Amino acid sequence: MGLKTPLFASHVAAGAKIVDFGGWDMPLHYGSQKEEHHAVRNTAGVFDVSHMTIVDLNGDRVREFLRYLLANDVARLQTPGKALYSAMLNDNGGVIDDLIVYFMHECWFRLIVNAATRDKDLAWMQKQAHDFSVTVTEVAGTAMLAVQGPKARELASGCVDAKWREAALALPPFTGMQAGQLFIARTGYTGEDGWEIVMPAAAAASTWDQLLAAGVAPCGLGARDTLRLEAAMNLYGTDMDETVSPLEAGMGWTIAWEPREREFIGRASLERKRSDPTLQRFVGLLLEDKGVLRNHQRVVVAGQGEGEITSGGYSPTMERSIALARLPAGQSESAAVDVRGKLLQVRIVPTPFVRNGKIRIKT
Repeated sequence: MGLKTPLFASHVAAGAKIVDFGGWDMPLHYGSQKEEHHAVRNTAGVFDVSHMTIVDLNGDRVREFLRYLLANDVARLQTPGKALYSAMLNDNGGVIDDLIVYFMHECWFRLIVNAATRDKDLAWMQKQAHDFSVTVTEVAGTAMLAVQGPKARELASGCVDAKWREAALALPPFTGMQAGQLFIARTGYTGEDGWEIVMPAAAAASTWDQLLAAGVAPCGLGARDTLRLEAAMNLYGTDMDETVSPLEAGMGWTIAWEPREREFIGRASLERKRSDPTLQRFVGLLLEDKGVLRNHQRVVVAGQGEGEITSGGYSPTMERSIALARLPAGQSESAAVDVRGKLLQVRIVPTPFVRNGKIRIKT
């Protein structure tokens, strides 16, 4: 038996198929992964993401510390509650983890990091924080729900006390706020609008029930994966890890190169990779033949060499098979994927595939 979130009993009662996910017993789906996917694209769905790790960083030099720790630059965060997506790198420029950082006030920043990387993330941050006199504290006793979809905020607003509701509904994208016992952020991992809500563990079950009563569909890990793939959002351990730099994972936009004098962990290595003409590129693939694209399938690019699918699967929105892949450097519009010994034709396309319910590429 694995670790359980405060909502485990609610998932079992709802008939969820429970699977192991990084040591946690989590819902894969509640009957139909496809229906859950469409619910998020068309109305609203809720995911239990209580397995994610919340870390508070405190100290007079916490901003200085984060400017050294992260590839993106928290100097950009000047308004309380504003958030930033970034990679935390090792000295070789590999991704230790990708995360969201919130500016709470000058002596307090909050990080949301991946569940599977919890132990190494905490150890790395604590090691680096020592010279800055910053305290690293895991926030315990909480639950976290992601309510996603075009009607997510509207349907979830009843969970927010009337005192805070108007401000919560007016939150700009990538901004969070404290609303009584809730921390609400307008963020997500689906390519749709919505909130991620942190609450005391004791409030999780009643909040979950309230959301379902409001018409929000319960959704599992299966739909979360197809939604994030359509939105071309990377999955740690699949699309990048400690051996892969942000430049090779489609995350170059998360690196703040300016100001040049800012030193951050991994910068020297990234500077070298940046000028490497053989650096692999990260692209989207759309299958032109019949079949299904899967992780780790070999991709053949004529005249350039071979690459590999990092994330692949069926897109319920597009009704086509799609993938993210790392390919050899160069320019090309087509390739072939080795599917059980047969080379199937794929088109190399820009990403995301789908965002805010709209298909973004010509099918």
